[in-house]
Amino acid sequence: MTLSKIGLVSGGVAALLALTACGTSGSNEQGPAPAPSTSTSAQPSSATSPPEETSSTTGQTVSITIEDFKYETPATVAPGATVTVTNNDSASHTVTSDDGEAFDVTVPGNGSVTFTAPSKPGTFAFHCTFHGNMQGTLVVKT
Repeated sequence: MTLSKIGLVSGGVAALLALTACGTSGSNEQGPAPAPSTSTSAQPSSATSPPEETSSTTGQTVSITIEDFKYETPATVAPGATVTVTNNDSASHTVTSDDGEAFDVTVPGNGSVTFTAPSKPGTFAFHCTFHGNMQGTLVVKT
């Protein structure tokens, strides 16, 4: 084999290897994975927050704001209301009910999330699991 033919064969093998590396592994070949998202939104995707968890049975939407490591809460919310939590701090926080069952969401720094208020009326104390000095109360009333 001449030197030019060896170069052609080597180039062809390298191209074949490069193409093989780009494919998907396994027997379920559906093409390459989609490119990563370049979105800077801090809101969770629909895969992490299904519609049934964020929809309100009352139609009411209320807000909790986090700023300077403090919660600003509404006076009351209706049972099943959608609660939007907006975090104006750069640090992540949680809104975790003290009973550990009523609600528990993590809010990324400078982001927001939603959750559904408890369906039964009551007073629900909550805190940030990352910052023990952060405490608040959510009052659910009909």
